[in-house]
Amino acid sequence: MLLLVVGLVGVSMSGPLMAAATAVPALAMSLWRTGLGAGAMSVLGARTGRADLLALSRRDLVWCCVSGLTLALHFATWTTSLKYTSVASATAIVCLQVAWVVLIARMSGSTIVRRVWVGLLVALAGVLVVSGVDFSVSTRALTGDALALLGGVFAAGYTVIGSQVRGRVPTTTYTLVCYGTSALSLLVACLVGGVQIWGFDTRSWVLILAVTLAAQILGHTIFNHLLATLSPTLVSMAILLEVPGAALLAAVFLGQAPPVAVYAGLVLICSGLAIVVSGRSREATPLEAPLD
Repeated sequence: MLLLVVGLVGVSMSGPLMAAATAVPALAMSLWRTGLGAGAMSVLGARTGRADLLALSRRDLVWCCVSGLTLALHFATWTTSLKYTSVASATAIVCLQVAWVVLIARMSGSTIVRRVWVGLLVALAGVLVVSGVDFSVSTRALTGDALALLGGVFAAGYTVIGSQVRGRVPTTTYTLVCYGTSALSLLVACLVGGVQIWGFDTRSWVLILAVTLAAQILGHTIFNHLLATLSPTLVSMAILLEVPGAALLAAVFLGQAPPVAVYAGLVLICSGLAIVVSGRSREATPLEAPLD
């Protein structure tokens, strides 16, 4: 439970810290946080890392790499959304990953109870409220909402894959391959797109290191670890608390106070996702289905 709290605090700091790094391009921030995260995992797993890597089956290695690619796509879209819309809106919409996880379950043949569909409708209504408010503010904010929505879809794939691979692969090995693949993918994207990845000021480097430590190592890595030690339902419920946590931190440290109507949308999203998580039966949970 202590790790759960630490992980929650870590991911809640992600949005505000990245939004504060205005001089760092979104792709560059994603590249550095995953690259430095992979480096940290290689140090933590120095004693047994080589043996664990060699012990990976080809199937597990492939899925670790696929997970890393979906993580790169998640960061590329969500981090970019923070440049267009508020931290509160972007975080709320990206947390719809729980809804996408349920839809993945339905497409894979799992039975979804009615309570889950009700929760999805409530959460989507919240997204419409937030997006409607942002549209009235600017089309730029609406673009940010769309990017955050895509970020949630990729986060769902990352979570589904990770929950399965983590049952067979140690945390350090899984995160090393996953983060490393993500960093390499983002590096290629930065080079192809001519994105600046070096030459930032001191403040920007401090924020990059802070994001890596708080969000990547204390956030993502802890949640990846918990996927093998706690039920996916409990982990998913904890992630929902990132929404008010990130909104509060952004309001205090960045002065981002969205219109009152946005908070109404946040309440709907959190309520709907809470209904989704509470209504997911064990038989309908895609996080426990094997990856072929």
